[in-house]
Amino acid sequence: MAVLVLLVPVSLGLGLLGLAAFLWTLRTRQYDDPEGDAARILSDRWDDRPAPPDPVRDTPPAPDEEKRR
Repeated sequence: MAVLVLLVPVSLGLGLLGLAAFLWTLRTRQYDDPEGDAARILSDRWDDRPAPPDPVRDTPPAPDEEKRR
């Protein structure tokens, strides 16, 4: 029970540190991408149909792999 005296402040401190880091990223506009948005709006790639399937990612697993799962 005495270990909670240490763990609670440490966990609160880490949570506040994470919150501060997140707020810093918002304040410094880390999530803004105006150049990418401008390029994507002018591109007609994939407008009329979805992207083709990725042969590496969309390959079904081998029969012996299914047994191992």
